[in-house]
Amino acid sequence: MRQIRRAAVIGSGVMGAQIAAHLANVGIPSLLLDLVPQQLTPEEEKRGLTLSHPAVRNRLATEAIRRLQKLSPAPLFRAEDAKLITPGNLEDDLHRIAEVDWVIEVIVESLEPKRQLLERIEAYWRDGMIVSTNTSGISINAMVEGRSEAFRRHFLGTHFFNPPRYMKLLEVIPGRDTDPAIVEFMREFGTERLGKGVVLAKDTPNFIANRIGTYGLLVTFEEMQKGGFTIEEVDAITGPALGRPKSATFRTLDLVGIDTFVHVADNVRQNVANDEERRAFEVPAAIQKLVERGWLGEKSGQGFYKRVKANGKRQILVLDLDTFEYREQKNVSSSALEASKQAKGAAGKARALVQGGDRYAELAWNIVKRVLVYSAEKLGEIADTIQDIDAAMRWGFNWDLGPFELWDALGLVETAERMKAEGLVLPQWVEAWIAEGHQRFYESSEGRITMPVNGKPEPIHVPAGVIDLAALKKGGKVIAQNTGASLIDLGDGVACLEFHSQNNAIGPDILSMIEKSVAIAEKDFAGLVIANQGKNFCVGANLVLILMAAQEGDWDEIDLSIRQFHRAMLALRYSQVPVVAAPHRMTLGGGVEVCLASSRVLPAAETYFGLVEVGVGVIPGGGGCKETARRVAESVGPDDDLVPALGRMFQAIGTAKVSTSGAEALDMGWLRETDRVVYNDDLRISAAKAEVLRMAETGYRAPVKAKAIRVAGRDGKAALQMAARGMWNGGYITDYDLHVAYKLAHVLAGGDVPANSLVSEDYLLDLEREAFLSLCGEAKTIQRMQHMLATGKPLRN
Repeated sequence: MRQIRRAAVIGSGVMGAQIAAHLANVGIPSLLLDLVPQQLTPEEEKRGLTLSHPAVRNRLATEAIRRLQKLSPAPLFRAEDAKLITPGNLEDDLHRIAEVDWVIEVIVESLEPKRQLLERIEAYWRDGMIVSTNTSGISINAMVEGRSEAFRRHFLGTHFFNPPRYMKLLEVIPGRDTDPAIVEFMREFGTERLGKGVVLAKDTPNFIANRIGTYGLLVTFEEMQKGGFTIEEVDAITGPALGRPKSATFRTLDLVGIDTFVHVADNVRQNVANDEERRAFEVPAAIQKLVERGWLGEKSGQGFYKRVKANGKRQILVLDLDTFEYREQKNVSSSALEASKQAKGAAGKARALVQGGDRYAELAWNIVKRVLVYSAEKLGEIADTIQDIDAAMRWGFNWDLGPFELWDALGLVETAERMKAEGLVLPQWVEAWIAEGHQRFYESSEGRITMPVNGKPEPIHVPAGVIDLAALKKGGKVIAQNTGASLIDLGDGVACLEFHSQNNAIGPDILSMIEKSVAIAEKDFAGLVIANQGKNFCVGANLVLILMAAQEGDWDEIDLSIRQFHRAMLALRYSQVPVVAAPHRMTLGGGVEVCLASSRVLPAAETYFGLVEVGVGVIPGGGGCKETARRVAESVGPDDDLVPALGRMFQAIGTAKVSTSGAEALDMGWLRETDRVVYNDDLRISAAKAEVLRMAETGYRAPVKAKAIRVAGRDGKAALQMAARGMWNGGYITDYDLHVAYKLAHVLAGGDVPANSLVSEDYLLDLEREAFLSLCGEAKTIQRMQHMLATGKPLRN
């Protein structure tokens, strides 16, 4: 069975180093090779090194690995994962690629150097080794001209998007001679191990995402100039209102680098045969002028936007393309934009904008119609399916809807008629599809989704293991539900509890569904998964309800809420069937407490995990403090000092520290050795389902209710409070932070009992509830809650 156990990355620039970092993230060791430096640095000269010293010869790769540990956003899940990357150089270490299963070329974007390198690689190539290039647009077939047939069968393109850890898209580009079995293996490997969204692209200039995306940006610039719009007007239209990122058009160009954009556009223009398409990829004079001036965007400090500081305030100025001077931005508003803001969902927002009836709606339509037609024209040339084109734009450019999904959202038939009335010529396959009576490109029937393939409806590609909760709900698989959550039948004797309140915040509705779901699972199922496919797993408890009760002094209501939360968490913890939580992205406060109460946790790689309640002036109140104390007690020997381990957790909770990945959550102590990270978020729920079945089949036994938990007591409490006071003395925390920290220390240490006392779970929960209630009565806690709800940011009062 083919496997990739080790890899080699050749080229330690930004992309090469970060690809090596992502391989390390998923546990694959790699060689990172680069050129041998031709000159010593001043530091090397001071150390008496020569050009023949290994530290000098490996310098480029070594420095690249060092930079990985300092970059933000972090390319590594954990800084220590950098040890999986071994630095080397192309003169001394190229022979070592014979030890690896996959070689990835990531050198300069120029055909001839890539050809020369591949010739050198083939000298050490062994049968079965996969070799790929990370090119963003150079021909795959042209690179391997002159290479052996066996080598060509193992060669393909694997185009990661920058930054590789965070961008989901991986374009896999076979060459003419690439073995189809290797293409399919890389598709599965990219999906399951690397956690990517994989699309199959054709060997054409700039492949799928950059081809469509670059065309769309050039069309947008052209339509802006035709209509006399400003940069900030265009960005207001082409951002979230149209289902695109907040960076919209011109902020995106600044982030990418205007020179990089020009290079990508020129690559298409120089390599397409159609005169009209060549003209479409001509870079406008204004953009060329920016490059000539060195105004390249973020990396040069200015581009279409410029950050300045005036009168002690930071400000972002915008470029006036008529004067080529920077000015203050003007507010942009219109009825179409307002309608888009009020509409729900990406499809609704796009429809409201395009049909808004004002000049901004007209601009949006003029951009969209050309991009939709161009995407349809390129079907078959850049990709075989509309699904690959749509996915490439969603995953590579962060569009909410790909071109064909957007076309469906706007209404396929009516928009096609409008396009033709305005002089656009639709591709023949689109005309034929509509003529056959189809109202959409994507059609749903009997639980499956089809798309046009060679004029006939064919099922879309769904990677093995992908579970779609929305589709299951449409298919009648809901077992029970209320306003905050649903219990869904996943099949094979496993149920899934899905949160769907606003922001997936936990309120009484979700808590009641937790208890109900456990009862149903214990009676009718092998086990329970807790997962959802919202933007975030759970941002915590419903702060609005807590604030309202605190402002009204309704302490009985808060007390009841805490007791209900505790009851629900205990139901999860002591469930007679396994409960597997599968969190993703923001998993905060009450979301963490749900995970801590579960039998297993399978977080997505990008899970940001933390008990952050101190930010709103309280401590964890849903069993989080109790569970922390219990886990600390179980993590050390019966005679070991509890304070060091407890102190680490006290600091994490007291500073509201959030993990930067699922892997770091494990290191921080929130997860156990039995928990594991799922690299592809799309496979998270199926992995959790499989874990439930595995636990059930191996004879899952519910934990015995904790009757005696060893606590640090008054001495431990004093040590924790002393640590907090040290932070206060150093100016790191405010007076009120210190007050909250003292309450937290009291609960985590088990109150004022003697050191190493044995206490009950109920005792710790009572301490937690009392401290939470007392803090809710503080004016500064109410201020913190109000500020968080108003701004989304913590108040340091």
